[in-house]
Amino acid sequence: MEITGKIIQILPEETGEGRNGPWKKQNFILETQEQYPKKVCITVWGDKIDLNSFGENSMVTASINIESREYNSRWYTDVKAWRIVNAQESPSVPPEYNQVPSSDEIPPDSSDDINDLPF
Repeated sequence: MEITGKIIQILPEETGEGRNGPWKKQNFILETQEQYPKKVCITVWGDKIDLNSFGENSMVTASINIESREYNSRWYTDVKAWRIVNAQESPSVPPEYNQVPSSDEIPPDSSDDINDLPF
């Protein structure tokens, strides 16, 4: 899943020690660019993505996974980014797929004949 918006805040990096060794994560707040903008807190785990290379007010497209889990009868939802690119670099639909073919390019439909029904 992908979400595009402006990074409005980068939160401090958090580190710790777990049973599998040391870990680090960093959260950032992304604001969507819709009629009614929404703010989403997204987490980056490990050192796969360097948020310092983007900075606040950068327009980005984040590839994310959304997952919920239960703990002590309460549900918690995580939004984790696994890739972040500048919005201008994000892969988009090739222009030829956005064009509507002209009537000359559409072959005539032979099934328009009412007497051609199979029943």
